[in-house]
Amino acid sequence: MGNLPTELDKTDRLLLNLLQKNNRLSAETLADRVGSSRSSVQRRIKRLRKEGVIEADLSVLSSKILNNRVQAIVDVKLESVRGELLDKFRQSMLELDVVQQCYYVTGEVDFIVILCLDNMQEYDQVTRKYFADAPNIRRYHSSIVSDRVKVNLNVPLKV
Repeated sequence: MGNLPTELDKTDRLLLNLLQKNNRLSAETLADRVGSSRSSVQRRIKRLRKEGVIEADLSVLSSKILNNRVQAIVDVKLESVRGELLDKFRQSMLELDVVQQCYYVTGEVDFIVILCLDNMQEYDQVTRKYFADAPNIRRYHSSIVSDRVKVNLNVPLKV
């Protein structure tokens, strides 16, 4: 990933706002909406990807596909946030496919982890191994999701 640009112009911000809502819009549609040419829009998107402004293009699955899956929001308090212990916990979360999101936060807890698991048995296995039996975990608390009200990683950019 290259260096992030020092400044995004109005067209960049308009494009990014549109792409965050639907990254399958055609270059023609995007060009129409931002008042630019198709080729200019394509060059801008290519540059934004190369510079790392656009980190990934994702598909958000419908909650209908979740069926009986278990989603959990886990608050984690570590015993110690010394560098190597903090890095070890971060790495363990990065390696787990069931971790959808993981945030290092301020306040009462150190991390908030969002999990998506096949069933309660998998939830039990993961929480035992990575939270309950992990030596640097002081405590953890899980909330099981009963309904996904909104899922969004959109970062609104002022234009």
